[in-house]
Amino acid sequence: MPSIRLLRMDVLVSLNHQLGKSLSLICGALTWLREHKSKSLESQLKEDGKDDGAPDWVKQFARDEKKRKILQEKADMEAQLAKIREKEKRERQLANGSLNPKIKRRKGEIEVEVDRDDDEAQFCLEDYESGDEDSGAKGSLGDTLSPAIFYCSRTHSQLTQFINELRRVTFPPSFPEEEDSTLEEEVKHLSLGSRKNLCINPKVTKLANPTAINERCLELQRSGVSEASRCEFLPGKDDRVVVRDFRDHTLAKIRDIEDLASLGRKMGVCPYYASRPTIKPSEIVTLPYPLLLQKSAREALDISLKGHVVIVDEAHNLMSAISSIYSITVSLAQLQRSQAQLDIYLTKFKNRLKGKNKVYVMQTVRIIASLASYLEEISKKSKEGVIAPGDLLAMQGIDQVNFYKLQTYLNESKLARKVEGYIVHKEAKEQEKSKLTNKPGGANILQSTAAIPVLTHIQGFLLALTNPSVEGKIFHGKTEDKNDPCLRYMLLDPAHHFQEIVEEARAVILAGGTMEPMSDYTNHLFPYLPKEKVRTLSCGHVIPKENLTALPVTKGPGGREFEFTFEKRMQPAMIEELGRAIVNLCQVIPHGVVCFFPSYAYLEFVVSQWCKKPTSTSNTVTKSLWERLEDRKAVFRESNDGSSVEQVLREYAQAIDNGKGGLLLSVVGGKMSEGINFNDNLGRGIIMVGLPFPNSNTAEWRAKLEHVEKAAGREFYENACMRAVNQSIGRAIRHREDYAVIALLDRRYSTDKIASKLPKWIQNGLVRGTVDKVFGEVMAITGRFFRAKNAL
Repeated sequence: MPSIRLLRMDVLVSLNHQLGKSLSLICGALTWLREHKSKSLESQLKEDGKDDGAPDWVKQFARDEKKRKILQEKADMEAQLAKIREKEKRERQLANGSLNPKIKRRKGEIEVEVDRDDDEAQFCLEDYESGDEDSGAKGSLGDTLSPAIFYCSRTHSQLTQFINELRRVTFPPSFPEEEDSTLEEEVKHLSLGSRKNLCINPKVTKLANPTAINERCLELQRSGVSEASRCEFLPGKDDRVVVRDFRDHTLAKIRDIEDLASLGRKMGVCPYYASRPTIKPSEIVTLPYPLLLQKSAREALDISLKGHVVIVDEAHNLMSAISSIYSITVSLAQLQRSQAQLDIYLTKFKNRLKGKNKVYVMQTVRIIASLASYLEEISKKSKEGVIAPGDLLAMQGIDQVNFYKLQTYLNESKLARKVEGYIVHKEAKEQEKSKLTNKPGGANILQSTAAIPVLTHIQGFLLALTNPSVEGKIFHGKTEDKNDPCLRYMLLDPAHHFQEIVEEARAVILAGGTMEPMSDYTNHLFPYLPKEKVRTLSCGHVIPKENLTALPVTKGPGGREFEFTFEKRMQPAMIEELGRAIVNLCQVIPHGVVCFFPSYAYLEFVVSQWCKKPTSTSNTVTKSLWERLEDRKAVFRESNDGSSVEQVLREYAQAIDNGKGGLLLSVVGGKMSEGINFNDNLGRGIIMVGLPFPNSNTAEWRAKLEHVEKAAGREFYENACMRAVNQSIGRAIRHREDYAVIALLDRRYSTDKIASKLPKWIQNGLVRGTVDKVFGEVMAITGRFFRAKNAL
């Protein structure tokens, strides 16, 4: 029998957005799954019929009987699900009184009151024994699953789009129908989500922060918690009927994550925990990136990928997503706050700590003090830089601490929650005293401003320090928001963390519309796989060639060469030439134009320059470039201050519908460069300003480039830039009849090296020749394009 490794196929697929990508993945994956089930049954029946001395008619009868039983079991299950679908169709309640006992017994406040002196005992640590530190992992439901499809994407909104496509298709049953059989097999789908998406306990969901929700949920079900304080929605041993009904209702129809949460509320059972038994009979499971990519999340959901097919959509984000999940920053303020909290906690409870509790708490105190002291000293010497792990932990004998055992202790003892809880309790008492004595209460400077204990966040940083040094690096620098000194662990090599998934799964498929250049995936995500194990497939665009024109614009209307490098892009003459070029392009491109800039900071600087009135020697009033743009179209811009993207898009669409037309100034990698479709009149023109190279002078990017072999460093750097470009310009052309002009403003787009990194479907529409040299030719080609479409 071939091994899993031989059966596994790792594939990179590049498909076009909204042009059947989701439908192609659905049809291909589920067709394979149904055929695989059918072949597995036939193979099993043949194995049962091997020569054992029995007559042929006896063996045939046994095979037919086994097949009949299997088909009957499936028919019974499908009939049960059909009844549920019919019941929902008639808008009847999902559960009556006998099926919904939990809703009747609503409980009071789940949170424990802590305003009495005798309640301080709850903050003391229970005796801790370290014998359980090396206990084996719990068994996973996934180990017993038949093959299934695990489909993940970056956001729940993208998963919802996929689920909507899934509702459109039907498939033949996985087992051959008999002539007198009416067996129909609906697709069995499950949406998995985090507690933040699926928790229905209002006392927990109000915390908002995912980590805080996770910890509070675990607190409400730990041993020792009174029945009155436990979560009323948590399914127990006596709730098997409710959990089974939840499973059947979940599989009866295709539901997204919001539907699943609503179902849990109606049935009075936690959908996060009740959905676990639903994994086994599901054919396709959808889940967001973190739940698949993070090992701890998979373990929390009891997911094993062994023997299953994993599809990662929007895979152009994959490497950065893995790095982001396993990277973490801790600030000096957080370390100092944690120090102060632990000091207060030890003042009260130090004499009660015994054995392992005392050892591990004191280790925690020393580590945090060491980190704070080191960060304070090094931040005085330099603004940013790389730190060797040995230098970071060499102080006060910290390098002798077993970080793995300490992590286990911190997780099991809940030290962070107990420390934070005592601080809240103590400051509440002090405020109460100040009210009685009419004295103003002090500020709660020791309480964390976040929704999670500060020590919990520091735990995450300590966990990152246990990663092999070749996988990531530690940096010191400043936080972006408060300019506070900080330590930052950044994962540089995502291959190891994804390798666990690759080696466990039957097949891994990475799919996306803008995955070019694809060499980074084979070189940096699968360096351990033989070349023959990685297969690539790139599909063309469904639009006719004449529906797209891509123009490398090397010079502006005044003949100045466009080269938006870090050294040249701030030049006033360059910015003025850019504004004049966009004014001219807006004259010949109808309806909506989306213009992408390399960064928010550069966009703001350019706009400020365009708003300046030009100096005039005559008495005539000369308009600024910004005013000239507003004469052409209504101008909107993306902001980095958290303003509503939906509102900007709504006003942009209204301006286009009203006939004025719109110009939307956006940012590569910003809120509008991914997940938003500028189809039809919303994006008749896409303008890309320069090449959005990351700042290679930062400590992080220097470390990334050093991590990659020197010969491949430049290639890796360019590929990161071009993936961002391709994702942004791919926002237009969303269906077969769509059409647009893409203007690439920078002389470097005319070079073969950069042009070859564009998607093939854009390369096919790339116009070369005199257009590289004369802006007038750009205008002429653009005008002819839209006149041919009767759009002007």
